[in-house]
Amino acid sequence: MDQLEVLLDAMTLEEKVGQLNMVASFRAVTGPGALQEVDDLIRAGHIGSLLNIWGREEVARVQRLAVDESRLGIPLLLCHDIIHGHRVIFPTPLAEACAFNPVLWQKTAQAAAQEASEEGVALTFAPMLDIARDARWGRMVEGPGEDTWLARQIGVAKTRGFQGEDLSFATSLAATAKHFGAYGAVTAGREYASADVSERTLLEIYLPPFAAAIAAGVAAIMPAFNDIAGQPMTANRYLLKDILRQRLGFEGVVISDFNAVGELLNHGVAHDLLEAAVLAFNAGVDIDMTSNAFIEGLPIAVDRGLVSLNDIDNSVRRVLRLKERLGLFKDPYRRGSSVSYNAQKGKDQRRALAREAAQRAIVLLTNKDQLLPLAPDLICLAMIGPFVDDVGAMLGSWASAGHEEQTVSFFEGVRKAAPNCHLDLVIGVDGLSQDVSGIELALAACRKAEVILLCLGETAEMSGEAASRADIGLPGAQRALAEAVFALGKPVVVVLTSGRPLAAPWLFERATAVLATWQLGSEAGHALADILFGVINPTGRLPISWPRAVGQTPIFYNQRATGRPTQIGVHYSSCYIDTLASPQFPFGHGLSYSAFSLLDFACLTPLVKHNDNVEVSVRVRNDGARPGEATLFFFIHDLVASLARPVLELKGVKKVFVGQGAEEQLSFVLAVEDLAFVGPELDLTLEAGRFEIYVGQSADPVGLLKDSFDLVL
Repeated sequence: MDQLEVLLDAMTLEEKVGQLNMVASFRAVTGPGALQEVDDLIRAGHIGSLLNIWGREEVARVQRLAVDESRLGIPLLLCHDIIHGHRVIFPTPLAEACAFNPVLWQKTAQAAAQEASEEGVALTFAPMLDIARDARWGRMVEGPGEDTWLARQIGVAKTRGFQGEDLSFATSLAATAKHFGAYGAVTAGREYASADVSERTLLEIYLPPFAAAIAAGVAAIMPAFNDIAGQPMTANRYLLKDILRQRLGFEGVVISDFNAVGELLNHGVAHDLLEAAVLAFNAGVDIDMTSNAFIEGLPIAVDRGLVSLNDIDNSVRRVLRLKERLGLFKDPYRRGSSVSYNAQKGKDQRRALAREAAQRAIVLLTNKDQLLPLAPDLICLAMIGPFVDDVGAMLGSWASAGHEEQTVSFFEGVRKAAPNCHLDLVIGVDGLSQDVSGIELALAACRKAEVILLCLGETAEMSGEAASRADIGLPGAQRALAEAVFALGKPVVVVLTSGRPLAAPWLFERATAVLATWQLGSEAGHALADILFGVINPTGRLPISWPRAVGQTPIFYNQRATGRPTQIGVHYSSCYIDTLASPQFPFGHGLSYSAFSLLDFACLTPLVKHNDNVEVSVRVRNDGARPGEATLFFFIHDLVASLARPVLELKGVKKVFVGQGAEEQLSFVLAVEDLAFVGPELDLTLEAGRFEIYVGQSADPVGLLKDSFDLVL
């Protein structure tokens, strides 16, 4: 008999349920409170997983309690939120998505896994794959942005990076794809609120990133906090069993979010913890995170016939198999027994990777009069604003065990890059308050400067979980500071720190140049200086549409065709009467210090059929003064279908390095099967007809080149 089956046979019901019980350690960082004393419960076999714990001595101590002092010696699964780094912090996921670079995404996840695993962590609650189209929702900072194709690529890359070639390797972490599903569609962008989306939208937009992560072997799935059309995800049997298990073929572990099982009472679908435990478990949740519902309710539920003992065994098997895959039965201490993360070479490599990731995350939004890159012979710069020296804002939300004292601020990075330039640092205004008393001091420094670096945005606490905003403009007195600085008539580079796009059309109109720097992590200041002074030619591109006003949200590029499409100047069309319908900056937008032209776009396969490929070619020319990397987006439009299709659908991204004045020929191949969509019967449908195919440097329709092909079946 299999070793795990022998172990399962030896377990009492209470010990089985213990394997399905996850408890927060003393390092609890989220939710309404956590248990403080867990030692006795570990000894009794009533805890199978522990979260928010890291560090060699502490993880070894609690693991010894389970292995040496519990009856069956089953090791603990030690978990933590390693979202964008552990000690070395990489850019937040939304920022890193700007790189459109799967190799980079995989590398940063691998580096984070190495650091965290060497401090005892075995499972991370990442990647977050929630499609987010509403900038009011603060948690969009953790995710891939608005596009399903892009989220699929990120899901695969992050899963492979965290989990490595083999989960049993000491440097691997089990990944948890979250939050299944449609968490990003919460009403009015308000955290934890209800979502109401059609099943077709679920299958076509929100669930494919999870399917991609599952295909890549992701070890765990976490359901979302929200309900969908009244059914809380934690108790959604249809989505967790019929869709996740049966349709998507997921065989791993389903872990509830923090206290989510207990919160079924708040949803109003359970009247007590016992009923909540029954609902969640029978819906397909294997592990209850921190609510104590399973440990208290499942033994009673089995006794009353409300839960099957066979189903309990199946969930325990999945948990034990994951522990086995992680190598915990062979060596419970393989993670946390090494101190190699402290080795200087490894730290230097991770810092270098963090710098590269931050460089690629920065998006040059505007650059009037080619102010950037800054001239190397500048004599005096003024660095103004609340984020000039705010290292906490550089780290952003979910910064794990990152240290502010090891984070490079904007001021430090610029000072090091320009040692011969006089730098004046004046905060001017606080990031949140309405106090304007410091503005005059800031203006005094600005009057002496040749160029002003104005560092504005959001504090770290203003994005992330439970950080929804009804107003997504600049908070506090920052606009007053900016307006006063602009009035001086000097060149102003605005550096925007945020976890979301900020609606501030006045800012983009008046600033000479604007950089979206998001929350860049440990190497923020160095990366900013690299871009400012032209050491690096910016390559970041927006993974979201940037709204002009909060009233445009949710906004995204791939909206469905409508009977009265947007036409400027046409009253009875899909428009606003007080602003444009188009975003401030389209999906994919990002400037470079080079200037690229796309020429001679052509579809080489005007007629295709099932199992064929569509092939296109395009010539890329660099008309700029320096070599650079061009990013090309390939879209399709299904002109006539059984259902209204999006006006643009992203099907691929290609990057090409082009020398100054040089040209490169680029081809793109698309499988015909990738033209399928969720049809009228909610199954994958491939329909004959004419398709348009586009290439461009963003989703802006004005800059797209177009050709067409016909699909015959």
